Amino acid sequence: MNGLFITFEGPEGAGKTTQIGLLAERLRAMGRDVVTTREPGGTPAGEAIRHLIQHDAAGEDLCPEAETLLFEASRAQLVQRVIRPAIDRGAIVLCDRFADSTTVYQGYGRGFDVDVLMGLHQFAVAGVWPVLTLLLDLDVEEGFRRIRQRHTGVGDGLDRMERESMLFHTRVTEGFRDLAKRWPERFRRIEAAAPVAAVHEAVWSQVREVLS
Repeated sequence: MNGLFITFEGPEGAGKTTQIGLLAERLRAMGRDVVTTREPGGTPAGEAIRHLIQHDAAGEDLCPEAETLLFEASRAQLVQRVIRPAIDRGAIVLCDRFADSTTVYQGYGRGFDVDVLMGLHQFAVAGVWPVLTLLLDLDVEEGFRRIRQRHTGVGDGLDRMERESMLFHTRVTEGFRDLAKRWPERFRRIEAAAPVAAVHEAVWSQVREVLS
């Protein structure tokens, strides 16, 4: 079987991790080889970068330029060590965020030139792009409500991105919607405010088309 690369994108609190887990379970029940991973992270080096970015682990605030390049470094490692080998052996790779998140968070959110970011992406991914990107779309207010609820439940604090302003996250949400309009051949928008089971069925409907 041919390998597939599918990414999940969306604002904070959209439920990407939950939906990846449900989809992976369904695909494995069909006998498919499934690899789940995330950005930043997915490799030992990538997880170290994730901790550095999200929790200011260097003991200083990262400048936006350094933050962006760290995301690209994590991505390059993930592509070469996990994603490409898995696709080559025929696995389905499900990734929680990919280059589109950097385009949106650093481009739309922080105001960097999107064309410059796209050049960085091209270098980092080395030709490995998803065949399907599922955008779990959610209003900013609902996303923040879910984030607060999640962190209250586990007793930890907000990470670097979650601490950004409501205005920042509004730009992020609008950015994802803009990318979905710009690349309709790859993006599929799914309403993430629906119940978990309904979102999963919407996800499955899109994935089933790719599988067929």
